[in-house]
Amino acid sequence: MLYVIGLGLADEKDISVNGLEAVRKSERVYLEAYTSILLVDVQKLQDFYGRAVTIADRDMVETESEEILSRASEVDVSFLVVGDPYGATTHTDLLLRARNAGVPTRVFHNASIMNAAGASGLQLYNFGQTISIPFFTETWKPSSFVERIAENMRIGAHTLLLLDIKVKEQSVENLARGRKIFEPPRYMSVSRAVEQLLTLLDEKAEGYSEDAYTRETLAVSLSRVGAEQQVIKAGTLRELAEVDEDAFGPPLHSLILVGKRLHDLEAEFGEAFAVGNGWKEGCKKLVQHV
Repeated sequence: MLYVIGLGLADEKDISVNGLEAVRKSERVYLEAYTSILLVDVQKLQDFYGRAVTIADRDMVETESEEILSRASEVDVSFLVVGDPYGATTHTDLLLRARNAGVPTRVFHNASIMNAAGASGLQLYNFGQTISIPFFTETWKPSSFVERIAENMRIGAHTLLLLDIKVKEQSVENLARGRKIFEPPRYMSVSRAVEQLLTLLDEKAEGYSEDAYTRETLAVSLSRVGAEQQVIKAGTLRELAEVDEDAFGPPLHSLILVGKRLHDLEAEFGEAFAVGNGWKEGCKKLVQHV
């Protein structure tokens, strides 16, 4: 059996009892370590699970999956995923490969940022499309995702923005030369995400429109959701841009843009996280709009 097991968001103890039992009876255990990160190191997982854990990087999962699936029809193999197993298409692809190879599979679910975003007080059924924001480079400032934000805003829905993660990435030069030299890991902060959003606004980038957001759009930042170090802040994009980057706490970070169909309970819940007057004033306008 191939078990695909969600680990949740924080540490080694967030795994479900069913998932832990599957890990402890598995001959091999892999940890997918590039679509997200757990907030503890691998040694803590190994100590708690009582099993050696092999880090599965992008190359292994996407091009060498036969190693993971090897003899999985004869022995139990566990594939660990931060968050929920269906949070990334990579994991769906692995399950399809297992199915095509005749390997039985079972999935154990867990919390992910997709549902833990409810810690903001914003109701999950009021969210629209989830959108990823990539790091800008000196020559590349993608803006196509802005139209998808606008689509959410037009129906009044909130937008969960997943911020870029760069783990085991190669520079263009090293990639071109075939050198297996990797850049240090980088995790986009809320400050960087807000800066990039406002850059697209200032430069009137192709695809940008006020339907998507302005400086007065309400937003909620999420940092280390589910962990003891959880930090949540709420305000306008203008206000969040003025918050010191360190105040958002360590990674991983996410950001929510608040839609127009704001319920008064959502507004009240967010007051505890407000960094200024913008949240209260903005909520008044949105609640009246509804």
